[in-house]
Amino acid sequence: MTDTQTPDGATPSRRKSGMGWKLFLLAVVLVGAAAWGINLRVVAEENLRHGTEEQAVPIVSTLVAQQGGGTEEVVLPGDVQPWHEAAVYARTNGYLKSWQKDIGAHVKEGDLLGEIDTPEIDAQLHQAEAGLATAEANNNIAQSTAKRWQDLLKTHAVSEQDTNEKVATAAADAALVAAAKAELDRLQKLEGFKQVVAPFDGVVTSRTTDIGSLINAGSNPSGQELFRVAETNKLRVYVRVPESYTAAIKPDLKAKLYFTQYPGRSFEAALAENADAIDPATRTLLIQLVVDNGGGDLLSGGYAEVHLLLPTDSNFVSLPVNTIIFRDGTKVAVVESGKIVRLKPIKIGRDYGKTVDVVTGVNSGDVVVVNPPDSIEDGAEVRVQDNAADKNGKQP
Repeated sequence: MTDTQTPDGATPSRRKSGMGWKLFLLAVVLVGAAAWGINLRVVAEENLRHGTEEQAVPIVSTLVAQQGGGTEEVVLPGDVQPWHEAAVYARTNGYLKSWQKDIGAHVKEGDLLGEIDTPEIDAQLHQAEAGLATAEANNNIAQSTAKRWQDLLKTHAVSEQDTNEKVATAAADAALVAAAKAELDRLQKLEGFKQVVAPFDGVVTSRTTDIGSLINAGSNPSGQELFRVAETNKLRVYVRVPESYTAAIKPDLKAKLYFTQYPGRSFEAALAENADAIDPATRTLLIQLVVDNGGGDLLSGGYAEVHLLLPTDSNFVSLPVNTIIFRDGTKVAVVESGKIVRLKPIKIGRDYGKTVDVVTGVNSGDVVVVNPPDSIEDGAEVRVQDNAADKNGKQP
């Protein structure tokens, strides 16, 4: 029995065989598509897992710790004072008759500043002159009487007792003359104090009296300052240096002064003296700088911004304050092997506000985390931000 042919010439058995191959190929394609889809899903899940793990590792910024040392500029406030300054008081009582120098006047030593009218002293002077004349007259009589009685005693014409009394009276009258001369000399000196003069070359910085004012002698509460004179061709600048910097204060110390009235301009100053003792109230060392003011640009009594260039110890590392962790003490986070964090305890030296000196705990070259998160732990893994470890020791 033979197969029947179809119009296209294919037998039914051949047609069934072709359909099987097509179904097989379709199944292979479907299985391959399913496997490919599953593989894509597995790869996506793996990538997601890796991405999640990477995102779980914190990214940190770092800097490289640098060795300190060299020099350090310290800025401190300074009190500017004249080289010499004196308040001029009256040495006698009276009324101000006249004044010759006003504020801002340049004077020489001995120049007349003012004159005082002293009617009471004048009257006392005239009385003292008369008293001296009386004492001298009495003394002359007493001396001649004593001499005459001593001559009479040699002839036994008078008693020794009477002679001794005359000699004693003569000695007392001589003492009265000396006292009268001393009183006259005192009043004459007070007369000399009627003229108020400049104690040294300088500038009159204050006049607190006027013509007709009552003048009381001395600087006691009843006295009044008449003038104030200051020598300003050189100025003293007083600066209080914190105790931590005192070891760097040497005789050759130089400083630069800045004043608000001269923006961008500096004035050179040198160390003149220091107190050589710490003030227990402020824990500071008082130093005195001297600055030349021959041109008269600077004014006494003002404020100066003093810049001291001080040598510093090199046995420390300087770090910004945003690297410090305050947790169970003071620590910093150091990255080791490029990814492992170690929390290291440190000891801080000087604190400059934005930076601190780290005495122990960190070495030069250590990679230190900047702005460490609160959750950072010792031994944790981190990723260092690209180019974060700046070789110049600066923050990225």
